[in-house]
Amino acid sequence: MQLVHTIEELRDVLRPFDAPAFVPTMGNLHDGHLNLVRSAKPLGDVVVSSIFVNRLQFAPNEDFDSYPRTLQADCDRLEQAGCDVVFAPKEKELYPVPQGFKIQPAAELADILEGHFRPGFFTGVCTVVMKLFQCVFSEAKGPRHALFGKKDYQQQMVIRRMVQQFALPITIVAGETQRAPDGLALSSRNRYLSEADRAEAVQLSLALRALARDALSCADALSTKLPALEDRAMHALAARGWMPDYLTVRRRADLLPPQAGDELVVLGAARLSSTRLIDNFEI
Repeated sequence: MQLVHTIEELRDVLRPFDAPAFVPTMGNLHDGHLNLVRSAKPLGDVVVSSIFVNRLQFAPNEDFDSYPRTLQADCDRLEQAGCDVVFAPKEKELYPVPQGFKIQPAAELADILEGHFRPGFFTGVCTVVMKLFQCVFSEAKGPRHALFGKKDYQQQMVIRRMVQQFALPITIVAGETQRAPDGLALSSRNRYLSEADRAEAVQLSLALRALARDALSCADALSTKLPALEDRAMHALAARGWMPDYLTVRRRADLLPPQAGDELVVLGAARLSSTRLIDNFEI
């Protein structure tokens, strides 16, 4: 496995290959990331993973400075998972000057749910992903694949829309959420949890599953009964000491409120002590 730090080095390394399969990350890797790398192997002739903590997607009060940087451990795990090239640029490499040009995603998808509670988040995500795509795929001649986890459900939808609307010759592949034995979705931020909070953290996924069952039980009258179901789920989680942002049922196609017959996804975000967790289930 090769570790490179500059765009020029990356393009030199990738020039002999036709079909990169790309897994972008912010590092501090867990088995969910590694499953994406393993899934990338049959999709191209070289597997590339990036490790870059992207300042543009963090609000001033969020955890950019404290986000764990574990490059050596990440590289060891990526090599074991079959990654061929790791691109780990310094901030000045990707942003040599202040990034004045940014990708502004459509408000109807990017300003709801995560975008409502984290204003500007998806602008930062889309801007860095577009730049990483230019770095990784500029020399490609064949199929191009990029893999994103479904745990960040709204994020992979926003990126898929960006690729479609800019007519980028890239196939977005969504990897299933990986979970701990008790059902907690794997996340780099799980490392922030104390022992007591880690035991409690699974309650988010349990609350979402309960909301999903309630929604399916009244599918014929979903649009009228759903607000009360969501409100009850929020209050139940808050009663356990959480600070929920949203627990909601949306239609998979566009994350808007559902009608009877829509394919559904249940999504939630809540803060436990100082750690904000997200999760979702397609139902």
